[in-house]
Amino acid sequence: MIAVPRWLLVALGALFSAYHVVLGITSLDVPASPVPTLVALALYAFATTMSLWPAKDMRMPLWMAVFDLAVAVALPLLVTSQLDPAEPSGYATWYVAAVGTLMTIVAARAHLVAAWAGVVVLAVQTVVWAGPMALGTLGVIGSIVWVAITHMLTSALAKAARDTRAFARAEREAADWQAAQDAHLFEGRLRIAQTSRIAAPMLRRIIERGGDLSDAQRRECRMLEAAIRDEIRGRMLLDDDVRERVREARERGAIVSLLDEGGIDEMSDESRASVLSQLADAIASSRADRIVARTAAAGGPTAVTVVGLLAASGEAGDEEDDDEVEFWLEIPREAPVRASTAGIATPGGDTPGA
Repeated sequence: MIAVPRWLLVALGALFSAYHVVLGITSLDVPASPVPTLVALALYAFATTMSLWPAKDMRMPLWMAVFDLAVAVALPLLVTSQLDPAEPSGYATWYVAAVGTLMTIVAARAHLVAAWAGVVVLAVQTVVWAGPMALGTLGVIGSIVWVAITHMLTSALAKAARDTRAFARAEREAADWQAAQDAHLFEGRLRIAQTSRIAAPMLRRIIERGGDLSDAQRRECRMLEAAIRDEIRGRMLLDDDVRERVREARERGAIVSLLDEGGIDEMSDESRASVLSQLADAIASSRADRIVARTAAAGGPTAVTVVGLLAASGEAGDEEDDDEVEFWLEIPREAPVRASTAGIATPGGDTPGA
């Protein structure tokens, strides 16, 4: 792609505008009175200077576009008021190209309505002043063509900019989708590898024994199944310390459920390690028959909620409706305090172990 520097375009516009001013000055002897022409030259020079002045926004302010349109209307009226349409005027009709140049600048700076209005007024004034044939002889058609070409280029560039933004957005969305797919694929492979590492030895033993397992081996299978379930359902709630405390709790007969619902995914490694340390302490200190650890909603002050339940009948497999709460712990996200069940308030206001 070949890029044209903006300063070069501004310089070309300034040269064209200065050329029209020079033509107007050199033909001051043609009008009956040079005063209206001088006023027109001053207005034109001021308008083009303001329109070409460097600005951060390519689109000119609305007030400037309206001012340029007013200048485009005033120039033909001022200059032709001192010219005779029946006699050749030569360069005294400099205002035609001047209006075309000014309206081209207005169109390039994204005010197409004002630009077209300017050349239409120029064409109407020319027809009224010198007749339809003057549209060609004075160069009005050329001014209209300049604005038309600028309109097409401006529209094409605007469409290209919109397409570029759309393509960039689509590229970002595709990259995000690809990253999500890669993450799912990596997560699946990781879970398969972990499951294979945990379960493969026991599966081989089951195959070797033809499914005839002792009670101890069946208990070990249940422990392995629970560990695999933890890896799937409790992803961010696991580290080596938590895994060990959960295993110890299950060996004494407790039912442990770890439920990661994404509430701590965005936490830093240091903060998550502190939360998991408290979770491990809570599980190790509890004598509950059922322990449920669940991540809290993201954005709240609590990171993980841990509940310990005592089976009312002494059986860990009973329904939770009859269970008694041993402890309720809410582990905070920030400034955590190392806790254990010895200092956790129960619903009745007592502290276990007191």
